[in-house]
Amino acid sequence: MWRACAAAIAAVAALGAASPASAQQKSEILLSRQPGIFYMPSHIMEKNKLIEKHAASLGVPGITTKWLTLSGGGAQTDALLAGGVDILNTGTGNLLLLWDRTRGGVKGIVATSAQPMTLISRDANIKSLKDIGPSDKIAVPTVKVSTQAIVLQIAAAELFGADQWSKLDANTVQLGHPDAYVAMSNSQHEVRNHFAIPPFTFLELKNVPGAHVVLRSPDVMGGPLSQAQFFTTTKFADANPKIIQAVRDATKEAQDLIRSDTRTAVEIYKEITGDKTSAEDLLAWLKEPGMMEWNLQPQGTMKFAAHLHKVGTLKSMPKAWTDYYLPVAHDLKGN
Repeated sequence: MWRACAAAIAAVAALGAASPASAQQKSEILLSRQPGIFYMPSHIMEKNKLIEKHAASLGVPGITTKWLTLSGGGAQTDALLAGGVDILNTGTGNLLLLWDRTRGGVKGIVATSAQPMTLISRDANIKSLKDIGPSDKIAVPTVKVSTQAIVLQIAAAELFGADQWSKLDANTVQLGHPDAYVAMSNSQHEVRNHFAIPPFTFLELKNVPGAHVVLRSPDVMGGPLSQAQFFTTTKFADANPKIIQAVRDATKEAQDLIRSDTRTAVEIYKEITGDKTSAEDLLAWLKEPGMMEWNLQPQGTMKFAAHLHKVGTLKSMPKAWTDYYLPVAHDLKGN
């Protein structure tokens, strides 16, 4: 994926050399996200026009937003690098990699969610990572750089030895979560394992014969890990400081709604996404452990960064999470 967008990365690395016109304040903001419950705050923000509302309250009326849903973080980062979107809502791995590759030209705004990710298998012979053989495929949103792929590396290093962190990389295949669910539901498909996020976690455990849990991300990370956060280029942030503040304020309002009126939040999610899952199932799933981790502060990201630096994926090791987040978030108690 990184070879394919090398030219775009080089362009973003030279953000400071962009023309003054490219730094002008924008009136239409393009945002992207992936499918899944992780992104529920963004659905509420879209439905209730919260960015528009908070931008107006900050003295920037007339802002409009356009939301795109892309299959994985790789597609989202490609879109940001190519100038096709302004703000992404996706995983920690993509944020850290872009921050590093652009030498600080891409940074986080705020986190949105830190629900557990779950490695699910429908192969009765696979009970742990030790049971995965050379031909066993594991679906992840983007190979090597998605949050799921990197958590798998951390787990492999802990289980097989520090020098074996990439042992399972060759097993991973790139599938967006909806496509991975379809593959898991097809008994003839070669993909029998999926590092899933909600609601696909619960759909697979409920509907796929033999589906069972192999690994959960909190067990690897020692607690919650931010899987979704908003991030953008520093050039966009510098040109649009009130939009950045509006994104933070809108995210908090959306997260507060999820906690205070979960049913309304679920109904908005269903309306915006077209998810046919019953509201009762969604409400039940949100009561499961770790499913109400809707927080502005990044969680677990420095452990993530330390692994990426140790294996050479990150050239620079951040001193603190605030290195790869914009000042709008620096008052938060992140990690």
